[in-house]
Amino acid sequence: MTFKPAAWPRKLRSQTWFGGTSKDNIYHRGWMKNQGFPPDLFDGRPVIGILNTWSELTPCNAHLNDLAQRVKHGIYEAGGFPVEVPVFSTSESAFRPTAMMFRNLASMAVEEQMRGQPMDGCVLLVGCDKTTPSLLMAAASTDLPSIIVTGGPMLNGYYKNERVGSGTHLWKFSEAVKAGTMTKEEFVEAEASMSRSPGSCNTMGTASTMASMAEALGMALSGNAAIPAVDSRRRVMAQLTGRRIVQMVKDDLKPSDILKKEAFENAIRTNAAIGGSTNAVIHLLAIAGRAGVDLTLEDWDRCGRDVPTIVNLMPSGKYLMEEFFYAGGLPVVIQRLGEAGILHKDALTVSGETMWDQVKDVVNHNPDVILPADKALTQSGGVVVVKGNLAPKGAVLKPSAATPALMTHRGRAVVFEDIDDYKAKINDEALDIDETCVMVLKNCGPKGYPGMAEVGNMGLPPKVLRKGITDMVRISDARMSGTAFGTVVLHTSPEAAAGGPLAVVQNGDMITLDVPNRSLHLEVSDTELAARLAKWQSRIVPPPSGYALLHHLHVQGADTGADLDFLNGGRGNPVGKDSH
Repeated sequence: MTFKPAAWPRKLRSQTWFGGTSKDNIYHRGWMKNQGFPPDLFDGRPVIGILNTWSELTPCNAHLNDLAQRVKHGIYEAGGFPVEVPVFSTSESAFRPTAMMFRNLASMAVEEQMRGQPMDGCVLLVGCDKTTPSLLMAAASTDLPSIIVTGGPMLNGYYKNERVGSGTHLWKFSEAVKAGTMTKEEFVEAEASMSRSPGSCNTMGTASTMASMAEALGMALSGNAAIPAVDSRRRVMAQLTGRRIVQMVKDDLKPSDILKKEAFENAIRTNAAIGGSTNAVIHLLAIAGRAGVDLTLEDWDRCGRDVPTIVNLMPSGKYLMEEFFYAGGLPVVIQRLGEAGILHKDALTVSGETMWDQVKDVVNHNPDVILPADKALTQSGGVVVVKGNLAPKGAVLKPSAATPALMTHRGRAVVFEDIDDYKAKINDEALDIDETCVMVLKNCGPKGYPGMAEVGNMGLPPKVLRKGITDMVRISDARMSGTAFGTVVLHTSPEAAAGGPLAVVQNGDMITLDVPNRSLHLEVSDTELAARLAKWQSRIVPPPSGYALLHHLHVQGADTGADLDFLNGGRGNPVGKDSH
């Protein structure tokens, strides 16, 4: 794609606040000067907002203040005026009922900060799962020149000389305790090895996946995704990003120039190659909706179906993000896609170069981490979309994290009406369940939980775990952590709380999952299913007020990104009227 930079110099958006000698200009400029800014910073140079999702309650982002200083250095070096702006920060590890409940709220808050304040361009400083998509959604809505820099993954964990992946081993160790093969004391001891440095999850969980998606979309500098948080090169990346955003403003290089359908297709194929999180589906659909790009679940299946998973990282493989970076990181993966003829090579990036120009000469330093295609973890990677009478609008499954023998399976449904019902029953030895059954969890979708929590990878019952069984087919309208694994069907749409067929599955119903044929079928007649749905009544009581009510009334289904319906479509960034 060719991009023609705008003429420079020209009057910038920030000058409607700061340029001139009117009462309003002096009002805006004069108050800013109480921080000790020299007068020449207001002389027409680009004002860059550093939108910082730092928070001590978002532990993956708790080190971002240091990176913000490095971004500032780069902005000053390039002749810009940096202003650091704290923005809404959501943590998957701490926010209740779930950080996903607040992704859309965060995007709204950030959008209005971008829209209503004197910024010519923005550096989106992100890390933990939802901060990356929420700020990308805001940037797509406002269309100000914007660039991502992530906080990076934490260092490898080790316990008893075994690599410990944050999140992934939490689930494994928890199941081991239930199976009686690990003591609680050992579990607590292992805790110290799970998160031993600043940064986000060191597995290919949702944080690393979304950092990879930002890079694959062209919204971050090449190589950004995998640099460990404590590596000095992460600081260099932040400083280079600060330099680059100033030139992007001068060139008027905007998200709408980059976030084309081809960019999303590149990201989908990249997600397949890295064995990325199923959460990428819901986030990219939402970002595309904000950008006005027609992206669907069918695009996910079409683009990712035949892409081998070549990144040997947990939860699908054995290594962690540190090794991925040392091997060459995401540029090597994107180069492989280009060599295979499935990359839109001319897709534009924030660097001003095409995607292919950035990666064509990179080198794979470890072929056991970034595998040859003929040794891929799975030849058909990506995210599989299954449909049928149980999921008329689709559901998703991650083949690289699933058990091959369960990809075609017929079993008896064991139903949990909601997460509380699951917790009350799962450890009961009298529960009528074995490894051939299909576990079904309802009312955990966007409206149901509310917010669509990461509970879809339901832990197995202890009596099954004690047999040495580690996986069963599980179906829900929930999400699961990108660090999780198993034959888990997620995002079933329409969700149960919206009256989808999932709502009327009964104990004892037979369910057939046929991944090769993309089918998820409830074995009841059309007449019986219609009769059950006619009698169905929602268990969900709408919240009385506040954002929770707004979310309940306006959240869309997982199949379109679970955004709020009134936020779809780019709205642009008018200067607006001065209120003084």
